Amino acid sequence: MFATTGRTRRYSTSMEIGIIGASGFLGTRLVDEALARGHRVRAFTRRGAGERATRDTRAAIDRLVWRDLDIFDEAGVGAEILTLDVLVSAYQPGNASIDMADTLRRSIADPSSYARAYRVLVRALERRIATRLIVAGGAGSLERAPGDVIADSPTLAEDLTALGLPAEYAVAVRGAREALNLLRASNRRWTYVSPALDIRVGERTGRYRIGDDQLVVDADGRSRISYEDLAVAIVDEIEWPRFIQRRFTIGY
Repeated sequence: MFATTGRTRRYSTSMEIGIIGASGFLGTRLVDEALARGHRVRAFTRRGAGERATRDTRAAIDRLVWRDLDIFDEAGVGAEILTLDVLVSAYQPGNASIDMADTLRRSIADPSSYARAYRVLVRALERRIATRLIVAGGAGSLERAPGDVIADSPTLAEDLTALGLPAEYAVAVRGAREALNLLRASNRRWTYVSPALDIRVGERTGRYRIGDDQLVVDADGRSRISYEDLAVAIVDEIEWPRFIQRRFTIGY
């Protein structure tokens, strides 16, 4: 584990970055972070891309294109990958930034959706193996200590309740863990990012610490990060790759 800060200098090459789930909590911050660093962004949403493009007032509008895309449409995803340097998935069932309760219901009702979505992404990568895939996943596959995986913890329901989530969300936590296992069986250029246990809208500090398979906790034993700094860490990884075919996690 080591500490790092968000990059302050402009990356020398502008990349074409696709972002699935671009209208969500993390997706909107990924769009902003990538644009701020001079990259070109293709922002994918399930629907309403045209309306968003009309209303968008970003200064970097010439480097931002909104498009409708269904993550389960392999042909559609494959066609987009052909011209992308990096595809980032911030997929969630529903849009938690608009209706968190709906996202929770969908995740609990169909915990296999994560694995099915990532299977489509991996197959789509066969069309252009140079495109890199970065998946923003969950924290449930992390360990508190060697061999102590959160998703398998007997206190998982209580842990979720403490975070303000329903105990039934445990099935979605395990579903996201299965999605990571699917990526681990792939020989494509993938990276899986697990956030801290407690992730919330907050401040972009540009500072975070990195781990691999164990939770990153602060001096008070808390595992936390803001969506803003998670976006910083993901774009840092896009620009300076360190975790090809690996998972990493971050926290304060």
